[in-house]
Amino acid sequence: MIDTIRGKSSAAFLCAIAGLLLFATASARAQDVVQVAGDSHKVLLENAQVRVLAVSLKPGQKAPMHSHPANVSYVLSDGKLRVTMPDGKTVEREPKAGTASWGEPVTHAVENIGTTEFTQVQIELKNAGPAK
Repeated sequence: MIDTIRGKSSAAFLCAIAGLLLFATASARAQDVVQVAGDSHKVLLENAQVRVLAVSLKPGQKAPMHSHPANVSYVLSDGKLRVTMPDGKTVEREPKAGTASWGEPVTHAVENIGTTEFTQVQIELKNAGPAK
């Protein structure tokens, strides 16, 4: 009888682990910005090293929670953005046209809280080593 209980417990445990792995895999895919915000993020080029995105957020438009690997951004138009982190903390940013910036891997949501369309080019690095 104990072996039967152990067998059932083991099977239930393995099913639970498999379910969690499937959920985690689906969640990871759901966090790809192109998947969750395809209306504002378009792939311009992709290869084994980089993915280049055209980003365009209209006033009031939101990009739901998503992740980026290490990346470089070049701002094409001034903007006013609210960035929300997974823990709910927010910060407002006002990127200026003509500026470039480095970004470490991040998970966030972004909302254009300005009155004009915000545009940038974002280059995601696929095989970035540790920052030096």
